[in-house]
Amino acid sequence: MGPLMIDVSGYELTPEEIEILDHPLVGGLILFSRNYHDQKQLRDLVKHIRAVARHSLLVAVDHEGGRVQRFRQGFSAIPAMGALFDQTRREQAQAVLKSEQCAAHFGWLMAAELLAFDIDISFAPVLDVRGISEVIGDRSFHHQAEHVIRLASHFIRGMNKAGMQATGKHFPGHGSVKEDSHVAMPVDRRERSEIFALDMHIFKAIHQLGLLAAVMPAHVIYPAVDELPAGFSTIWIQQILRKELAFDGVVFSDDLSMQGAVQMGSIVDRARLAQAAGCDMVLVCNNPKGASQVIDALPSTLSATRAKQLRKGAHVDFVTLQKSPDYRLAKRALDEFHAHQ
Repeated sequence: MGPLMIDVSGYELTPEEIEILDHPLVGGLILFSRNYHDQKQLRDLVKHIRAVARHSLLVAVDHEGGRVQRFRQGFSAIPAMGALFDQTRREQAQAVLKSEQCAAHFGWLMAAELLAFDIDISFAPVLDVRGISEVIGDRSFHHQAEHVIRLASHFIRGMNKAGMQATGKHFPGHGSVKEDSHVAMPVDRRERSEIFALDMHIFKAIHQLGLLAAVMPAHVIYPAVDELPAGFSTIWIQQILRKELAFDGVVFSDDLSMQGAVQMGSIVDRARLAQAAGCDMVLVCNNPKGASQVIDALPSTLSATRAKQLRKGAHVDFVTLQKSPDYRLAKRALDEFHAHQ
């Protein structure tokens, strides 16, 4: 499996995309809303992607729920994670228990529906605290670390029950910076002790529960720790994540085309630096020219061995899934949740 994750332009593959998917460096493909028209089209697209790829690919999507859900029509409307505790706390009795149950149902439902279309992973959940970051906002479970840990762990267990592994993002925490790393270079100027006591506490706790299969570092600079953004930092990835936290899962870079990565040089420089820092797989999205440049520049022998564990393969089709007791139970929980909003 190659160390590069790319994207494609539309509902069907172009001849150029078919050619690039056959390159040994390409080990993953991320889907966006532009790749979804209806369920049959999605099923055919994923099947075609797998047929033309040289190696087994990871097919991924950002499908957290709320405003970050790439497929809408025909898929369950998973709420933003921040809505879970916000809604259940209106009912004082057993509020926390209800929010945990909802988190587990929604994690299972999100994962099961994607797996039914042979999509391996959703880059979820968001483990950032709900702080001053508008781009995170209600994508976060809560502003308190303990509530994030509690709800996220139930959401991940739901994902795992469906057969999907979890990717925690954005390590070590994006919630406490105002700037959006899609369009700016955020700098978190808090003391190291504060970062570790709040944001890192969440990642450490979820990892110690054995629930993190993958992590995506933030395009954020934390000067108290390192002058480099976390996704390009050997201190954050190799020293803190790998050694201090003993994390042996997959590390995905965030999209190297984002503004928060631009200061690291050309797209090829960014890919090389992210890999050197310890990222197993690097993402180059919405930039086909850049993806081609990375492919031309990197040695074709590079691989992402750890990422293979995220590809499960076996799944039931969507029609069969809808008939299962777990699906009906999760849908009932979702309908009840929306009815109270």
